[in-house]
Amino acid sequence: MQSSNPVFRRGYAAMDVRELDRTEEVRNLEEQFAAPSASSIRTGRITMEDVVARTGMLFGILVVTGALAWYLDLGFGALLLGFGVGFVLSLVISFSKTVRPALVMVYAAMQGLALGVISNIYETIYPGIVSQAVIGTLAAFVGALYAYRSGKVRVTPRFTRILVTALIGYLVLGIVNLVAVLVFNATSMYSQGLLSVGISALGVALASFFLILDFDQASKMVAAGVPEVESWRAGFGLMVTIVWLYLEVLRLISILRRD
Repeated sequence: MQSSNPVFRRGYAAMDVRELDRTEEVRNLEEQFAAPSASSIRTGRITMEDVVARTGMLFGILVVTGALAWYLDLGFGALLLGFGVGFVLSLVISFSKTVRPALVMVYAAMQGLALGVISNIYETIYPGIVSQAVIGTLAAFVGALYAYRSGKVRVTPRFTRILVTALIGYLVLGIVNLVAVLVFNATSMYSQGLLSVGISALGVALASFFLILDFDQASKMVAAGVPEVESWRAGFGLMVTIVWLYLEVLRLISILRRD
């Protein structure tokens, strides 16, 4: 019951105002909790959903282009065009400070063109090998993702240095092998029984471990709150490594089936 005293009446009025303020504050908090989490559209910052979406889009372009190259039975010229243009674009994208989504999508199309031709060639020689390589690549991808998310493999500076050193050694080995075959007409190391299997298995292992580096890089980009457009760069990095992994798995299976 309110008093007839004007002082007390002003007190009751002030209490009513504070009560209304508290009610409004609670309502605002409830609305904030009920609202969906902020997306990159609202914040302008990258999210893991952006990385997944861009990667999926790039692989969609790659698969469609690859399927067309396979269906049209394109030849060696298309293979060289795909890998040649793709290599140049990869350098431009990697060293450019500005992310250009159009170039990344063209790169995905060029990789699809090359992969479609080379997969068709392998499938003609070893029927069923492409499906085996796709399954093997997916298995390696899932394994690498599990190893990273579970913490069984931690990305440290030492881990990164070891991988980079191993990659350099692997590339040098490939160059030496190519020179020996072309210049000295030597037998390729990649066709010498257990040695070829070991080298191919090393390539698959390296590509799988580099996937873990890509996962860690994407996570760091999200944590740092880089601009949303950088999700294209993260998707590009993942696609490069997965394509490398697929080619290594394809080559390993072909060696095992040949032997």
